[in-house]
Amino acid sequence: IKPWSQSDDNEKTNPKNGLLLNALHDTAFDNGLITLNKNFKIILSSNLHQNLDHATNTFFKQYEGRTISLPDKFIPDKQFIEYHNDMIFKR
Repeated sequence: IKPWSQSDDNEKTNPKNGLLLNALHDTAFDNGLITLNKNFKIILSSNLHQNLDHATNTFFKQYEGRTISLPDKFIPDKQFIEYHNDMIFKR
C-alpha cells in the first residue's frame, strides 16, 4: 500500500501494508488511479472518469464503491491507506 521506496524496514515487512490485487489493478493502484477509502471501498481517480471507454467500464467502473474482500488475518492498516490517499492517489 505504502511504496517500499517510501517505507522503513518495519513497514516493508508489515503484512498489513499490502493488498492482493491482479496485475492490472495493482498497476492502477501503484500509479494512483484507484485507491480505497477508510471503509475499504474502491475509489476511482478523476483520470479514469475522464476516460470512460469500454475498457475503463469493464475493468474499473464496475468496481467503484464496492468493498474489497478482506483477508481473515492482516487486514490492511488504515494508516497505510491514508498515506496512499494523501501521497499517491490522483484525485
